[in-house]
Amino acid sequence: MQISINDSLLILVKGDITDFAIDAIVNPANSALQLGSGVAGAIRQKGGPDIQKECDTIGHCPVGNAVLTGGGNLKAKYVIHAVGPMMGSGDEDKKLADATMSALETAKQNAIRSIAFPAISTGVFGFPKDMCAKIMLLTTMAYLQSDSALDRVIFCLYDDETYTCFEDELHRLTTD
Repeated sequence: MQISINDSLLILVKGDITDFAIDAIVNPANSALQLGSGVAGAIRQKGGPDIQKECDTIGHCPVGNAVLTGGGNLKAKYVIHAVGPMMGSGDEDKKLADATMSALETAKQNAIRSIAFPAISTGVFGFPKDMCAKIMLLTTMAYLQSDSALDRVIFCLYDDETYTCFEDELHRLTTD
């Protein structure tokens, strides 16, 4: 599913984010920037040790913020590490919106034209997938309606359940 917003495309796909040949993929990071399991583990495995070495040099990223590293051996040129909230940490909706916006702003600051997001914080951080879809899509759509230089924003969703949550929410947002 895809929609146009100004001169940008917002696209939903089901798949493995580490397989995208794109300017940047987003890692749903932890504050310590340790590439552990889930999407981060796949990035570590396919991208090689250079990404973790760059993260170690950066050292820390607060919740709601994002940092940029190279893409190592990935098809993507860069990885934007966006730190989402852990469910139960308080003010999770705002923190997720901030992490999404920070990733988009990091892309803009680095002349990145295409970016792929996973469903941030829905893995081990326990954020509900339907709430994640609403927050990330609303934040991204508002960003693309402003002065965005992005050509494509892709939400690459790993499983059927997550894809359906995002598809249903995008349909709701574009038909209401």
